[in-house]
Amino acid sequence: MATDDLPDDLIALERAAWTQIQENRLTVETAEAVRARILELADGNPQRRLEIEEAVKKKVRHPEPGNG
Repeated sequence: MATDDLPDDLIALERAAWTQIQENRLTVETAEAVRARILELADGNPQRRLEIEEAVKKKVRHPEPGNG
C-alpha cells in the first residue's frame, strides 16, 4: 500500500501512538485503536495487514521530505 493511500484517521492514530511511544507513555487503548483500524482495512488478509502497518509506520515515523 502506498503511503498516499492511507486514510487520514489511521495516520492520526499512528501519530498519537508514535508520540506516546517517544514519551514512554503508550497506552493499551491507543495501541489497540491503531491495531483495530489496521485490521479493519486489511479485511482479514494477513499480507495486506502487514503492508498497511509498514506503510503507516513509514509515513509517520520516517517521512520523506515534503511528505510528512
